[in-house]
Amino acid sequence: VVRLGAKLPACTMAMEACCGSHHLGHVLREQGHEVRLMSPEYVQPYVKAQKNDERDAEAIAEAATRPTMRFVELKSEAQLDAQILHRARTRLVGQRTALINQLRAVLLERGIVVAKGRQQLERFLTEMLDPAIEPPSTLSPRTRLLIEDKRLEWGELDRRIAALTTEFVARAREDQAARRLVSIPGFGALNATALVAAIGTGETFRSGRDLAAWLGLVPRQATTGGKPRLLGITKRGNTYLRTLLIHGARAALPSLSAGQTLIGEWLRGLVGRAHKNKVVVALAGKLARIAWAVLRSGEGYAARVSQPVAA
Repeated sequence: VVRLGAKLPACTMAMEACCGSHHLGHVLREQGHEVRLMSPEYVQPYVKAQKNDERDAEAIAEAATRPTMRFVELKSEAQLDAQILHRARTRLVGQRTALINQLRAVLLERGIVVAKGRQQLERFLTEMLDPAIEPPSTLSPRTRLLIEDKRLEWGELDRRIAALTTEFVARAREDQAARRLVSIPGFGALNATALVAAIGTGETFRSGRDLAAWLGLVPRQATTGGKPRLLGITKRGNTYLRTLLIHGARAALPSLSAGQTLIGEWLRGLVGRAHKNKVVVALAGKLARIAWAVLRSGEGYAARVSQPVAA
């Protein structure tokens, strides 16, 4: 493709967005071509029956000419690096969780039950592996040795995860867009760097609602008896970003709902009529819309203070 692009005059090159399309897109753009990346789910409706390479190419060409088509912005090297680091950290966290579950299962097989929570298990293992403390009678020397090895492995995973987290904090301080996002309640270095890596400055979205819909945070609607009724969220789009936003919203909910701001008033009214988990998801959707506004405006977040009600 690169050799072919070098021989052709400047033209439009359309591709489905995938793991290798951004690198190829940069190479083709340097050759003077206009690169258009599209999500595969937007190309699929144009594929005719009996799918093959020819019809795939025809569908991509057809989709690229649609006036309402939404194209994927080419990611920079910094964005691609950040996404790789986020995936690496997620894999390490998953390995740590699997290791913790395995340790709990080993202890439970010996009749030892530990309270819920990672810190509770870590504290218990530290005390149990202390040479000055007599180990439980149900724990054999070989099992104790295995647990010691797993505890060392756990410590190594903690160290690697902490190192990546520190790097994300440094990246959030250096990047202007991420620094503005951190000013939003519920946004930390992880959320900010992950969002900037995924969408850049948010130019591909027409509104904050479009971004929330891309993240799967917009509720589906159904009509019953002529009246619209909200259902669960669509859960489409980037699962990792949606998870980070929901965790951030859960952490920010207590302080935001207690504040004398417009978003605080909205949350207090919502808490009174909906389950807490629904409130968290609704807040995550609002934070996504705020994030889009912050990225597009180039300004930091400033909470709007609610007006006191006249007596």
